[in-house]
Amino acid sequence: MRRPLIGLTSYEQNVQYNGTDLLAGMLPMSYVKAVHATGGRAVLITPDDPGTDVIESLDGIVFAGGGDVDPANWGAAPHPATEADVVRDVSELMLMRAALDAGLPVLGVCRGMQLMAVATGGSLHQHLPDLVGHERHRAAPGTDPLAADASSFGRHDVVLQEGSAARFLLGERLTVNSFHHQAIDDPGTFTVSGWCPDDRIVEIIEDRDREFALGVQWHPERTGDLRVFAALAQAAATRSGLSLNRTQLAA
Repeated sequence: MRRPLIGLTSYEQNVQYNGTDLLAGMLPMSYVKAVHATGGRAVLITPDDPGTDVIESLDGIVFAGGGDVDPANWGAAPHPATEADVVRDVSELMLMRAALDAGLPVLGVCRGMQLMAVATGGSLHQHLPDLVGHERHRAAPGTDPLAADASSFGRHDVVLQEGSAARFLLGERLTVNSFHHQAIDDPGTFTVSGWCPDDRIVEIIEDRDREFALGVQWHPERTGDLRVFAALAQAAATRSGLSLNRTQLAA
């Protein structure tokens, strides 16, 4: 039996390959490996040809991290520190709304969680240091968000709301990595179910009325804790009448 097919949103980036400049569809392999390690089969969705037809072929979808969401999407002027990825916004807002309308299991990671809020009428804080007075949500300025070492990420605790689906999945409290300067202000139609206890920045949103719709502000794909990916895979398998490979899940 086939694995649940999990879409992963990706982005365009100019790269060098064999000495040639190319425009490539990009996504860190850590996302792909997280999907495969938890029993799914990953397929990348590029932003170059926006459309929602791919939703019909998927069992679940991950909205991945990346550049800033354009504040024009909630009627705000850009902050000087905002570097919007407008190409992704067009494609992913369309995909997000279609996925939610279709009841497709959705996991949002970092930018992906923020997109969940914006797609449902919410808004973001554009530059956290202006709000909380520190940079601890993205470690030291100038660090590389794609680097594998822990020093390239901020580290802090998250507390989870009693009675929430996220707390049932992840427990009362956990320590997370993070790399972001935008953050949720208004969660739209979603419920906040986790936050940083030091500054109350939103770290988890969910919609318990949906089969599976969860957003996390950190990067679980770069850790050994893949419980949110496992939960997505299980929801995708259940929705489509598939069985997860338990050997794969235990690997």
